[in-house]
Amino acid sequence: LAQPPPPPPPPSRAQTFSTPGRGSSPSRRLGNVRGAAGPPSPPGRRARPPAPGAGRLSGAAREELRRRLLGLIEGHRVVIFSKTYCPHSTRVKELFSSLGVDCNILELDQVDEGAGVQEALSEITSQRTVPSVFVNRVHVGGCDHTFQAHQSGLLQQLLQQDPAYDYDLIVIGGGSGGLSCAQEAAVLGRKVMVLDFVVPSPRGTAWGLGGTCVNVGCIPKKLMHQAALLGQALTDSRKFGWEYSQQVRHSWATMTEAIQSHIGSLSWGHRLALREKAVTYVNSYGEFVEHHKVKATNEKGQEALYTAAKFVIATGERPRYLGIPGDREYCITSDDLFSLPYCPGATLVVGASYVALECAGFLAGLGLEVTVMVRSVLLRGFDQEMAEKVGASMQQLGVRFLCKFVPVEVQQLERGLPGRLKVVAKSTEGTETIEGIYNTVLLAIGRDSCTKKLGLEKIGVNVSEKTGKIPVNDEEQTSVPYVYAVGDVLEGKPQLTPVAVQAGKLLARRLFGGRSEKCDYVNVPTVVFTPLEYGCCGYSEEKAGEVYQAENLNVYHTLFWPLEWTVAGRDNNTCYAKIICNKLDNDRVIGFHVLGPNAGEITQGFAAAMKCGLTKQLLDDTIGIHPTCGEVFTTLEITKASGLDITQKGC
Repeated sequence: LAQPPPPPPPPSRAQTFSTPGRGSSPSRRLGNVRGAAGPPSPPGRRARPPAPGAGRLSGAAREELRRRLLGLIEGHRVVIFSKTYCPHSTRVKELFSSLGVDCNILELDQVDEGAGVQEALSEITSQRTVPSVFVNRVHVGGCDHTFQAHQSGLLQQLLQQDPAYDYDLIVIGGGSGGLSCAQEAAVLGRKVMVLDFVVPSPRGTAWGLGGTCVNVGCIPKKLMHQAALLGQALTDSRKFGWEYSQQVRHSWATMTEAIQSHIGSLSWGHRLALREKAVTYVNSYGEFVEHHKVKATNEKGQEALYTAAKFVIATGERPRYLGIPGDREYCITSDDLFSLPYCPGATLVVGASYVALECAGFLAGLGLEVTVMVRSVLLRGFDQEMAEKVGASMQQLGVRFLCKFVPVEVQQLERGLPGRLKVVAKSTEGTETIEGIYNTVLLAIGRDSCTKKLGLEKIGVNVSEKTGKIPVNDEEQTSVPYVYAVGDVLEGKPQLTPVAVQAGKLLARRLFGGRSEKCDYVNVPTVVFTPLEYGCCGYSEEKAGEVYQAENLNVYHTLFWPLEWTVAGRDNNTCYAKIICNKLDNDRVIGFHVLGPNAGEITQGFAAAMKCGLTKQLLDDTIGIHPTCGEVFTTLEITKASGLDITQKGC
């Protein structure tokens, strides 16, 4: 875990309003603004103006002004940043006056550093205009938002004379993002609770703390991928002189038992980490019942109510079902596969997502008969040239693809472990119908956000009707000022564990540590762990063409032959590398793609280079490590536009 941020710099001599101390009870702090809490000023006292000469600030002075602003906000019940001539500011001040509420008002047009204050407020709230209203440390917003809050009753809720909450922060969801945020908030001295409850799958599968990644995602997937790679290594080993006469077979039970044991240790580690940081963990389902209050229901149906100043939604997603006869009764998803107590046998994988192809890949690598049913295209949203090459490499391993078909019914022919199922499927391009017999049907057609039964509508959190995801601003704040969200529930953000971890940690630091860093969702690398791994970072070729226009791009590419494949006699024109460069920006690399062994390890380093502004010339100037797969990117010469042959004929 990251260490707590350094303490803020000491107040400068020019400081004219002070930051309250950190001695007050943590359960009495609330709001979406960072900084320390302290006792409110006497009613009616106006905020003292900042020191002159800070209109244009940078560096330490700018951070000092920000710190003092946060202290002002945290130390007063109501703060209004206003301008004397602004009619909207006047309306807001009249509203609070009519409610009999004394306010602390800072007129930005009457202080020398008003421009600097407004700039700092813009960074804190993402709002550039006045009035900017804070009530009990919650940023309510401008004039319209303040009146809307008044009409909805939220403003009255925030104006409670002595709002004392059970917790500074309640995180709903015990996955990677939620745990990251909770633990960082606790390190910063806040009172934190995590509510986490896994609703069992239709097959009855449930798991412990840690979310999808630890229990039914990245971790078991990568370990089963490794099991399959070891099978391929056994085949290759004979060419390298290894001799063995004993028949080699794979034990599904041994593999799953070992993997589940490891997952159990990770889950226990998460619980221990929460305990060490004094985070309260409750294995219950969280649901909002009113503003700042949630109901927690455990597996026995017992209910408890908890309140908090701030909330983070980190409930993630669960696999989607087809909605056809027999799917919930007889099919499994990735929720069930990794702890399946028996070998799945001949398997139909429905879907073309990365989850579908990864599962199909390691099942085939373990020696099972695998068929993938594809409705439209492979790996939608990824580079389609790379997606086609992934599919082709899987076909070489014996995976069968049924393209342009969708299941319409699943029937059970025989009970058993695994039993026998008949799948009826219909063409997406005509009236053709086909049938197939399988031992297991694995659905991997997408995932739905877990936002429907959280009571979000009771407090006014906006949720996309189309996707079920939660729109947020660039600080992960929802439409309700004290509610935030991280991870896979976010609208339009990468659905990756490291992204959620980073976003959660930085969110806690902004909320409780006085920090300003935001999660950077640009150029996030990812890998599809198919038998031949596909790693990428930045734009796909299609998206780059849309954004920059094809004539402004240079696409360098090549096939390559890993040295490890040569003696083993594996195909010399399967692995592929390409970069997409923007001609108008010094041939800056805006897309990186590699299909080959250990693509994840290769991609991680190049992703860091892309963050630093990697160009084609910098790649050319880099000396490669020989013999490795990654070195191919230091010797790329052929562009697609040239039409030259890229096939490999030797080492």
